[in-house]
Amino acid sequence: MKKWWWLALLPVLLIAAALRLTGLDWDGYNHYHPDERYITWVATTIEAPTDWRTALNPAGSTFNPFYWPAGAVSEGIEVLQDQPRSFAYGHLPLYLGVAATRLVESVAPVLRDRLPAGWLLTRDLLNGAGMIEFRHLTAVARALTGLVDVATVALVFGLGRALFGTPAGLLAAAFLALNVMHIQLAHFFVVDPYLTLFTVAALLLLVLAVQRPGRGRTIYLLLAAVSIGLAVGSKFSAAMLFLPLAVTLWLDRSLTSRQFWLRLAGLALLAGLVFFASNPFAVLDWSCPVVTPAGQWGPLRLPALDWRSCYLENVARQGAMVGGELDAPFARQYTGTWPYLYPIEMQLRWGMGPLLGGLAFAGFAWAVWRGVCGAVAWWQSRHDPLAFRPRVAGFQTAEWIVLAWTVPYFLTTGAFFVKFMRYLQPLTPFLMVYAAGMVWQWRPRGRSWPRVVLAGVTLLVTGLYALSFVNMYAQPHPWTAASQWIYAQVPAGALILSEQWDDALPTSLVDDELLRSRYEYRSAELTWLSGADAQDDRAKLEANLTLLAAADYVTLISNRVYGVVPRLPARYPLSSQYAQLLFDGRLGYEVVYVSGRFPSLGGFSLKPDSFGWPGLVPPRPVADYLAGVGGVTPGRADESFTVYDQPLTMVLRNTGRMTVAEMLAQFALP
Repeated sequence: MKKWWWLALLPVLLIAAALRLTGLDWDGYNHYHPDERYITWVATTIEAPTDWRTALNPAGSTFNPFYWPAGAVSEGIEVLQDQPRSFAYGHLPLYLGVAATRLVESVAPVLRDRLPAGWLLTRDLLNGAGMIEFRHLTAVARALTGLVDVATVALVFGLGRALFGTPAGLLAAAFLALNVMHIQLAHFFVVDPYLTLFTVAALLLLVLAVQRPGRGRTIYLLLAAVSIGLAVGSKFSAAMLFLPLAVTLWLDRSLTSRQFWLRLAGLALLAGLVFFASNPFAVLDWSCPVVTPAGQWGPLRLPALDWRSCYLENVARQGAMVGGELDAPFARQYTGTWPYLYPIEMQLRWGMGPLLGGLAFAGFAWAVWRGVCGAVAWWQSRHDPLAFRPRVAGFQTAEWIVLAWTVPYFLTTGAFFVKFMRYLQPLTPFLMVYAAGMVWQWRPRGRSWPRVVLAGVTLLVTGLYALSFVNMYAQPHPWTAASQWIYAQVPAGALILSEQWDDALPTSLVDDELLRSRYEYRSAELTWLSGADAQDDRAKLEANLTLLAAADYVTLISNRVYGVVPRLPARYPLSSQYAQLLFDGRLGYEVVYVSGRFPSLGGFSLKPDSFGWPGLVPPRPVADYLAGVGGVTPGRADESFTVYDQPLTMVLRNTGRMTVAEMLAQFALP
């Protein structure tokens, strides 16, 4: 096993790649993921400068994510010019996505003619289909994200092997290869998979620095600092990696206090330089006002400060959103959710599945227990370091390094008001390592077969779930299918309402070799999710009902609104009544189209419950549609897990033609 481990790892990596690179066109490249859409939009303007003297000028550089370049254009889309822009993401994934696309563009003419035209590689990645930059960049960047996550699987093997042995490393890699949340996020051009890759790389290198003393330790520490800089360059939350870096140096008992601080400062400086190289305008662009108000801190009176950093402005705004200080309408779904318990619930239901998720969090508790036992033993032997004897079998002090990331990260992220499932991605590879280590060290009464059975059953069940999830991408995206239905059934010029914070249908697309445009129809937005508390008044209600009275159709393309507003009657005393009235037909509308897609295998599907949490009874056509899909409903799902690639979509027609007064009479008014 020690010599031929790669023979076992290779199929794991191939399975991981197949699951992540299948279905790259899950939305027909129609940009149904809003974060990906914005990152790609910005990426179309990232170009090599015509004058390198302006390359680092924030207002003149074509590298700056915080500014729309003057004269920027991209075929088929509208690009703003010569004005500031917000970019709340790490810059490194943006640059890597653009660089990968330019590399593919340079080799595509040579390779296209040598490969079958029908291959996804030829058609999409090498752009044999002739897609515009906005779409081709998405295809290449999604493939890059998938490969990045495969690399994470390989690094997880290395980390598991270093901590718990080769079999545990292989099992950890297999667990991560089949992890559905990772498979889903690998299909999006977003920053979290890059953050996760560089985080795992940094911690693996730190562990190796402790395990392999000598001249190699310095090399591992330098590479770890580089990885930390790249991780922070992908997402600011990676700044917590400086804690395990400090723990690694602390474990080197040969260092004096002065040497400890000098090395920590030097490695931090190296990480900072790498961050600057991957995010130069985080340091160079000071054109955005970021005001820290004056305040009292103990006996000191602190003045107001204007930082003027565009990077800090975006970080501060994101921090206020996730912490709940910024009342973002799309984040109100987390009102009333429990810290720590809700993220774990979503992983057990959907992200990992019950078996893998149960092992993952049990393994986390097991690893923390090992760390605490090791700390107690160390404390008791602190006057005689040679007398240190771990209290648990096989414990290594290097385990503290990983715990220095996993415990603080879980304690901070799990406490956020906003609990998007992707926020746990930088933690899940380590949970896979802990789960594998716990399983492989489990030998009840000295018997090995129980751990083999447990590992095998978990891999089998999780593998079937992963396969069913990828099978979902073979079905048409519900928004595309609904758009095709609209083009076929709804006359041009009809007024179609969408809900604020959702996309508007129909999507512009090629239907039956004919280019169809969303602008063939009139459109307007309902604002039920906005205007909470005192603003949820009769004026808001009448404005929305006026649109409903005039419209021909309403599209409900996700549960972003009806899954939240009815749950918050205190904040939405009037709007919270709308969804059930609409579903009951009491506002004159009836469902004429419904579509969805679900993780499915052999006719057995896993159907999220979109209606139980807000206490709604679905319209009869929707209930009949769901009943006709074989399978089970594991319960509620986080909206961020379903909204991009598996949303339940409804189209309702105005058959009653009720007046505003008639609809208003259906509401319980104060």
